[in-house]
Amino acid sequence: MATAPPSALKAAHIPDAVQHLARAARAAPRAGAPTLIGSVQRALRLLESVASHRDGAPAKQLAREAGLPLATTYHLLRTLTHEGYLRREGGVFLLGSAVPRLARDEALQNRRSKIVEMLRSLCDQLGAPVYFAVYRDGEIEVVSTADRPETPAVEEWADFRATGHAHAIGQCLLSQLDGAARRDHLDRYPVSALTPHSVRSTGALLTRLAALDRTARDPLRPVVERQEYALGTACAALPLAVGPAPAAMAISVPLDRDEQLLPIVERLRREISTLLTSGTFSISI
Repeated sequence: MATAPPSALKAAHIPDAVQHLARAARAAPRAGAPTLIGSVQRALRLLESVASHRDGAPAKQLAREAGLPLATTYHLLRTLTHEGYLRREGGVFLLGSAVPRLARDEALQNRRSKIVEMLRSLCDQLGAPVYFAVYRDGEIEVVSTADRPETPAVEEWADFRATGHAHAIGQCLLSQLDGAARRDHLDRYPVSALTPHSVRSTGALLTRLAALDRTARDPLRPVVERQEYALGTACAALPLAVGPAPAAMAISVPLDRDEQLLPIVERLRREISTLLTSGTFSISI
């Protein structure tokens, strides 16, 4: 009988989400319950059966355990093998390479959920919208935003990815890049004035970014812009120098609350420092 390699054995656990689906598949339908897809239920039962055998199991044994006709079992096993969720070795079926991807995706969703919860908490504490963004694969990505009806987030009227020169989030992320990566970004997304207050040229922007010395004693120095991206709005962003990707957290206020911008961002800076010191915050998303 074939034995799965150690790496496969280590990953040979169906993620919780799949287990929950499989258990739901065994439950009897209730009146008024939504229509369920029987083939999906049967496939999940087979995955659970395969996962329960460290060294794999043959089709006939899996069919008995899942309570399925042998012909149906063969069809499902072929499909699951073709899609990478199973593999066949020495006459037995084992979990395939697609299963660990499910686990990684589930872990990613969990990390994103924690970030969303954290931003909501900060939004409630600060009384202002809170944004979290990263610079990944040459692009500015706003991962999540938390706001409230009385303190709405800035409307993305111009693509955040293409207008990083104008908003505090983008300037904060660009300031964390080296010179070559910064110029590459600006070659792909040239500086253009979005409002009368926007930076007007690449040279002016580069001078501003160079002034943000990330090696100084104040690594959480905020980047502030007023009405450069959106009229009537002031924003401030803080760099997050953890993890492999440049990241930033930001807040925004209406211009008539401009006097509150720096006090709020100072409170945000203290909260971020606490999170980073405690190790409860991860940007590996």
